[in-house]
Amino acid sequence: MDNRAMFHLSYGLYVLTAKEAEKDNGCIINTAAQVTTTPNRITIAVNKQNLTHDIIKNTGQFNVSMLDQTVKFFTFHNFGFQSGRNADKFADIPVQRSENGIYYLTENTSAYLSGKTVQEIDLGTHTLFLADVTDANVLSGKEAVTYAYYQANIKPKPENTEKKGYRCRICGYVYEGEELPADYICPICKHGAADFEKVS
Repeated sequence: MDNRAMFHLSYGLYVLTAKEAEKDNGCIINTAAQVTTTPNRITIAVNKQNLTHDIIKNTGQFNVSMLDQTVKFFTFHNFGFQSGRNADKFADIPVQRSENGIYYLTENTSAYLSGKTVQEIDLGTHTLFLADVTDANVLSGKEAVTYAYYQANIKPKPENTEKKGYRCRICGYVYEGEELPADYICPICKHGAADFEKVS
């Protein structure tokens, strides 16, 4: 099976934000979809290793900022390649709080919506949250970033490397070693071994 076929699914990239007590956090997700209009409900899938996952599980609330095509790689690096457990992801990021008290991004954002979870499904590495949409607003209204647009126009091209091992097709991280463990998870973007390619 050629797992690269999965990259041809059309979906967007989003900053998912949540708040618990005084802690604000956010992460990049690529799995947010409307599933019904009456009631207005969406699903999001969140990696269990992310702090944002734990906050949503505890509070049942979140915001999704739908990134537009003016967004720079910094946003993906800031929210996707570091942990909120030891970094303030909102330093120097223009944000406002919606009615639920959670941040949303005010720049490079087509629109945002707020969700309140009504059901959780354990997917192993991720949790799927089904949520009612409780608030929504159009911001820039510009064309949203799809995964394909990110790959072609925003993500830095991999540098030529002398390292031998396996490179993550998603973020470019290189695992050095003769064999990549079947259960290996990228420490940067959290994708599994299926998204690595051998480099020599």
